[in-house]
Amino acid sequence: VYFVGPQIGIFIPAWTAGIGVLGIHYAAYCSEVFRGGIENVDGGQWEACTALNLSRTRTWRTIILPQAIPPMVPALGNYFIGMFKDTPVLAAISVFEMLQQAKNFGGNNYRYIEAITMCGFFYYVFSLV
Repeated sequence: VYFVGPQIGIFIPAWTAGIGVLGIHYAAYCSEVFRGGIENVDGGQWEACTALNLSRTRTWRTIILPQAIPPMVPALGNYFIGMFKDTPVLAAISVFEMLQQAKNFGGNNYRYIEAITMCGFFYYVFSLV
């Protein structure tokens, strides 16, 4: 998107291209998680809602989503961690994310150990949570 776009007349800033591509990439995976979570709800639940004459809004809000969301949380958490760990790839298009900023700080101050250690610590904490 960032390198081929200008060849066909589409100019997108690096930050926007990076966020957009990562967002579209992980949106496809997350949509499958949502689909799988909703399909996991037993068909009898849908039939019961129809039999009780519940509105579509009430069916989704009170019956379907409370059963569909808990199984989706672990997979969505995995994709969030994966997306967080994929951000250093954006350095290829000159988007300075956390690791690149740590390297720049180390280069300017000749103190790589502190910067890279803090970067690794932040990655660990965000992944652990």
